[in-house]
Amino acid sequence: MDKRYTALSLPQQLELRRQAIEDVLAHPEWSLPQAISHLKKSMRITTAEFAKLAGVSFRTLQDIEGGRSAGSVQTMNRVFAVLGLKLGVVRR
Repeated sequence: MDKRYTALSLPQQLELRRQAIEDVLAHPEWSLPQAISHLKKSMRITTAEFAKLAGVSFRTLQDIEGGRSAGSVQTMNRVFAVLGLKLGVVRR
């Protein structure tokens, strides 16, 4: 957990993650960098922690979040799998 925040109990952490998932699903208009940034901030974790959880490099996640890279589908699925989500295609 990001050291800028006070430590949370496990139920509080799970609630933050549940809310983060609901937020992302409620905003399909968000770009991938916006979604990642929101997930990271709402779960109170650093980029390094999120990258480690997802099994991607810090630099890769940083580049995606900064809009310098779109990231591959495989990479994005690794990132979203941290919360049980998967990148998909839907009809408009």
